[in-house]
Amino acid sequence: MSLPHQQRFPWNLDWNLLRTFMVVAEQRGISKAADFLGLKQPTVSAALKRLEQTTGKTLIIRKPNEFTITRSGQALYTECAKIFGSVSQLPSLLDADNTELRGHLSIAITSSVISEHFEDFLSRFSAAHPHVTYSFSVHESDDVETMISQNRASFGICLLSALPQNLDTMVLYREYFGLYCGARHPLFGARTITPEDLEGEPFVAFQTEAEGGPLEAISRLRARIGLANTWRGVSSSLNEIRRMIMANIGIGALPLHVASQDVAAGRIRQLPPYDELPMVNIYLITNPARRQSDAETAFLSACEAEISAIDIRERTYGSDR
Repeated sequence: MSLPHQQRFPWNLDWNLLRTFMVVAEQRGISKAADFLGLKQPTVSAALKRLEQTTGKTLIIRKPNEFTITRSGQALYTECAKIFGSVSQLPSLLDADNTELRGHLSIAITSSVISEHFEDFLSRFSAAHPHVTYSFSVHESDDVETMISQNRASFGICLLSALPQNLDTMVLYREYFGLYCGARHPLFGARTITPEDLEGEPFVAFQTEAEGGPLEAISRLRARIGLANTWRGVSSSLNEIRRMIMANIGIGALPLHVASQDVAAGRIRQLPPYDELPMVNIYLITNPARRQSDAETAFLSACEAEISAIDIRERTYGSDR
C-alpha cells in the first residue's frame, strides 16, 4: 500500500534543496547565494526550481530588479532555519559520551556587550571545562532574538523591546546611557555646559532608538533637551556610533561604563543632563524548545546560578553618578 502524499513528502524531498533555499532567502538573490555556496548560478536556480516543483508552491518571485519571498517561502524559510539549527547541534550531542565536558557554544550577541561579571563567569567556566569551544557572532538585537527563536545558536545576548513569550530570559546586567560629544566639538573644551547649549545640535542615533525599540528611552532623552529633530548619522553598531561622535558628525549616546575609557583618554566628553538617564537591560536569552547539549546545559545552569547570586544593583553599570 502506497503512503499518502504528505507521508511520502519527506522521503521524496532532496534535503539539500532546503539548505540551498535557506541561503537564497538569507542572501536575497540567486547570484549572491551561488557565491556563498561556491556553486554556479544555474545550479542554484535549478535547485530552487526543483524545490518549488516538489512543494507545489512558488517560493520566490524573481523578476528584473525584484526579489520577493512569498508567504509560502517565508514559512518554509522559518522551518529550514530551525532544521539547520538542529543539525548544527549534532556534533555537540554526539560528544555526550565523553567523561570530560565537551561541545561547542554558539553565542549570538549584540555589539559592545561589556560586563565584568559575565566575563568573570566566562573565565571560570572556560578554565573548568577546557574542551568546550566557543563562537561569538555579532548581530542586531532583533536578529539575535530571531536566531534564538529559530534554534540557530546556543544562547543570545541582546536588548529586547518586549519579553518574548517563546523564549526564556534573564537580565545579565543593566547599563545607563549618557550623551557625549567628541574632542572636535566646540563644546568639548567649554568650562561649563548647560542643557540649553545643546538645543538644535545634530545627533547620531542607534537604529533601535525608534518608537517601540529597546533604546526608545534615548530618543526621549534627546527630545527632553531639544537636540535636532532628525538624526545626522545612524548605525546598529555601538562602535560606529562612537566613531561618529569622535568624528563630530553629531552628539550621541553611549553606555556610561563603556564610554569611561574614552572619556579618561580625552577622546569624548559627557554632556548634560547627568541625572534621570536612560537605563537599559541586557538579556541572556535561550530557547526552551532547544535540545541542549551537555555543554550548553552546564553553561546555562552555571551562568544562571552565578549571575543571579550577584545583586542586580551590583550588575548595574554607570549608576553611581
